Amino acid sequence: MKFTTWAAASALLFGSTVSASDPLTSAKLVADINQVELQRVLWALNKIARDNGGTRAFGTPGYKASVDYVLERAQTRFGKQMDTYVQSFNFTYDETREISVTGPEGEDVYVVSPQYNPSTPLPGGITASLLNTPVNDETGSMCEAAQWDGIDATGKLVLVKRGICPVADKLKFAKAKGALGVVLYNQTPGTDISTPTLSADNIGLLIPVGIIPLEVATAWIARLEAGEDLVVKLLVDAVSDTRETWNVISETKEGDPNNVIMLGAHLDSVQEGPGINDDGSGTAALLEIMGSVKKYKGFPHKIRFAWWAAEESGLVGSLYYTEHLSPAEADKIKFYFNYDMIASPFPKYEISSYENSGIGVSLLEDYIVAQGKEVEYAEFDGRSDYAGFVDLGIPTVGLFTGDGAPWDPCYHQACDDLDNINWEGFLINTKAAANALGILAHSLEGVPPRATTTPNLRGRSKLHHSFRRWAALAEHAQHEHMCSHGSKKAVV
Repeated sequence: MKFTTWAAASALLFGSTVSASDPLTSAKLVADINQVELQRVLWALNKIARDNGGTRAFGTPGYKASVDYVLERAQTRFGKQMDTYVQSFNFTYDETREISVTGPEGEDVYVVSPQYNPSTPLPGGITASLLNTPVNDETGSMCEAAQWDGIDATGKLVLVKRGICPVADKLKFAKAKGALGVVLYNQTPGTDISTPTLSADNIGLLIPVGIIPLEVATAWIARLEAGEDLVVKLLVDAVSDTRETWNVISETKEGDPNNVIMLGAHLDSVQEGPGINDDGSGTAALLEIMGSVKKYKGFPHKIRFAWWAAEESGLVGSLYYTEHLSPAEADKIKFYFNYDMIASPFPKYEISSYENSGIGVSLLEDYIVAQGKEVEYAEFDGRSDYAGFVDLGIPTVGLFTGDGAPWDPCYHQACDDLDNINWEGFLINTKAAANALGILAHSLEGVPPRATTTPNLRGRSKLHHSFRRWAALAEHAQHEHMCSHGSKKAVV
């Protein structure tokens, strides 16, 4: 069944709710969401970051404080209506303590380090001649093995343009060609450079990298093409150890535990900033929707909220959760909504889905379109916390307003703060999420069964493989940390 408008969908619910003194409806959930309360949540998250070194990243006090903030709502304020637990696990924490790029005249160059960047030899770093590589803005510069044919990077620092494919892919190719390290230059001008993650499962597989401004690289390329030999220096001092972290799961006491509608958002930020759009916006949306849900009775399906840990480290929290679901528990989750970056300052309204998303797309689409906004569509690409649910074949949909230019110029930067929010878009998207939940809380019409086909079984195997490798990496990092006794040590 396709609902043509959100209002029509809401109206259908009045005749289908269970008798209660104050029954839940999608219209009530939508009406309860207001900008002032969303602002208060984001203000609190921004303050948490400000009080804890400017970040709410996994493994930091700012993340622990963020968990405590969610728990104060879920357990203390809403404890009569919600059952809440913390799912703890250990993971490899990474931090770049120092990074520098020194140019051919000995000048200091502005540089950014990705997460899980391997160390250079210390204390000297890598000093080597710079090797330029071809640019391909259509399929991605140096993103494919064929683009490296004929290139001998032995003993060099390779100059590569950023864009399109994961940075880790470029580093693997460069390493295979003998490069000592990579100097990656940003694809847009200026020093507002977002911070990528190389992912913990690439520890030991990559070479060091520093990300520099486009303007610096453009000047160097001109000199290289004129035949100059440019010698530059890259220094990366990175450390890693094993740290405990936590998912927060909260669900209504009311509702059938065999029919669960689930909403998720990641609670962590990157180390470089407070993460108010990414993903304080999703976190706040879930908290405000939960605050509305707890007021009402009379819905047959259980509603579950999840705040994921270590998303910025490789979707770790959500993958841990889905990897530990039994097939029977996965079957109980009838639908999963993922809300990651839903308040970008120059938003697009993008709904992501796959072949088993069912009615989920239209539930979000109809409300957003009714507010006069144009919806864009995308297929899941594995970049957010929906990945584990898709791998298990659970009907899933995601809402997203864009990262990087032109949608969010402060993506993965310190300026992702309270000034980095489009309040109109944030309010529309949160109300769209509330409306969709209100509908599925009563009716599963249009929701497909969980897919248990061969591709999804392969996805399950992939989850097991990831966690076996992560466990081995965590054990290795802990061993290195104990052996170092606090001294600087390169990550292997």
